[in-house]
Amino acid sequence: MRNIEITAPVGSWESLMAAIEAKADSVYFGVGKLNMRARSSVNFTLHDLVKITRICKKHRIRTYLTINTVIFDKEVREMKRMVASAKKNGITAIIASDQAVIRYARSLDMPVHMSTQTNITNIEAVKYWSEMADVMVTARELSLEQVAIITRAIKRQKITGPTGNPVRIEVFAHGALCMAVSGKCYLSLDHYNASANRGSCYQLCRRPYHVTDTDNGIELEIDNEYIMSPKDICTIGFLDKIVNAGVSILKIEGRGRSPEYVKTVVSCYREAADAVLAGNFTPEKCDQWITRLKTVYNRGFWDGYYLGRKMGEWATQHGSVATQSKKYVGKITNYFTKLKVAEIKMESGQLKPGDRIYIQGPTTGSLELTVPEIQVGLKPTGKTIKGENCSIYIDTFLRRADKVYKVVPNS
Repeated sequence: MRNIEITAPVGSWESLMAAIEAKADSVYFGVGKLNMRARSSVNFTLHDLVKITRICKKHRIRTYLTINTVIFDKEVREMKRMVASAKKNGITAIIASDQAVIRYARSLDMPVHMSTQTNITNIEAVKYWSEMADVMVTARELSLEQVAIITRAIKRQKITGPTGNPVRIEVFAHGALCMAVSGKCYLSLDHYNASANRGSCYQLCRRPYHVTDTDNGIELEIDNEYIMSPKDICTIGFLDKIVNAGVSILKIEGRGRSPEYVKTVVSCYREAADAVLAGNFTPEKCDQWITRLKTVYNRGFWDGYYLGRKMGEWATQHGSVATQSKKYVGKITNYFTKLKVAEIKMESGQLKPGDRIYIQGPTTGSLELTVPEIQVGLKPTGKTIKGENCSIYIDTFLRRADKVYKVVPNS
């Protein structure tokens, strides 16, 4: 039975641990400013590569460093420093689209994955890039039928990458979709001189607009939709079709998202992919996964272009339509290992038994649980409020300064 690789977005230490907890096969992340999420995620530093690779090797997870912006001459030296550091620290591969990055990485015998910005839409493009890369993300505008034509041709023509292994095809399975072809948008550059292709997108497409006929001043009503802001891709309902199309890697979008987003989405797709391979992928399970996916950040879901449908699934409001959100209530101040009791300093709001909470930290990742009995001053209580120190039983080791959030339903 072949494996389907789930690659998770990582924009923080908390998200890294959440991806590991969710059983991701690989993670992708940025360092510094030469990546497409330079503005929207925290990003790591070159010094962090040692720790990242140590953690991931311990858990047998592959690491992909994104250096996928366009590169200017003044940045070539910095780019080379990044690639060399990735090579030195055992990063699995570089995700790139700029020829300067690709050429230098290959000169160091550093594996390369082709970014979606290379806009691979046909088998001839695969042949061209196969001299440089073993893994390629196809353009997000392709249908599954078009993806299957490519994967079948790779197999039939025995197209291999630099390592001699067959080229593997990766697709975006879940997350934000840009209205521009393969993300090559210039709207933010035009308005703010902040290029999306440089990781500095202001996401003007997500804003509301009034569309007016300049000849007669008539304003057009667009059903209250954000006409440049697509809903998020969600492919879990037809993941069996994606696997049958010959796809090897499922990429989850969201390096700017929260740890609970990473854990929930990766977990759902890991379970779904395993179900497809085991032959027990069912509509009932899909409904359960979609319900879980709706609890974390999303702009609403649609199928993307994969099933050959026209674009027309636009967001109906700015920001997330998730069914729940989190509210900060306090932090862990101590954990008593023998008693398995956590002490929480309440800094906002209140907690009571039965509430759902997230506990998140750089080493803890994202732990979700239901609050059991609460004690204040060694006595059980019906609730604890801001300013109090409370204790709850938690059968998972926690660290001081881990943050505690209350999960609340969105109206």
